[in-house]
Amino acid sequence: MDKMIPVTIITGFLGAGKTTLLNRILKEEHGQKIAVIENEFGEEAIDSDLLVTNEDEEIITMSNGCICCTIRGDLAENLIKLAERRERGEANFDRVIIETTGVADPGPVAQTFFMDEAVSEKYMVDGIITVVDAINGTRTLNESEEAQSQVGFADRLLLSKVDIADKEVVQDLTDRLHHIN
Repeated sequence: MDKMIPVTIITGFLGAGKTTLLNRILKEEHGQKIAVIENEFGEEAIDSDLLVTNEDEEIITMSNGCICCTIRGDLAENLIKLAERRERGEANFDRVIIETTGVADPGPVAQTFFMDEAVSEKYMVDGIITVVDAINGTRTLNESEEAQSQVGFADRLLLSKVDIADKEVVQDLTDRLHHIN
């Protein structure tokens, strides 16, 4: 059996900076081929400079050799199809990054890797990264249970926009994030 395919889930509320983080990862020289699964609705897309051609309706090849899938339907089914493409030599990637929609509870996404036997045989979640906007994070946490879940499920929290936020707001938000997580 091939070794497990590592999966990182990037989550965070609308406008927090998930796609900015993903674009940064994709542009870095880290030597890995990454399959990106995006389930965004109307948010900023992956940097168009990274996109090359449409191979078919669900798979896009990027200029850095990575591939991008837009999930239409069941995540588990699409993960299995992606792994099968890899096994047949039709897709070359070392890891998967899933970027959730900004209003997603990451729990069901993560559960896919533990509850679906076919998925759990091929993939392993190596982390959940939650991006939190330092400007709007407090309000978002006050108003959204999904945002609280995103913070609660995180293995890593990344605070964005700290360069333009008030230092006291950043400290208060940081304390709250530590309390939730």
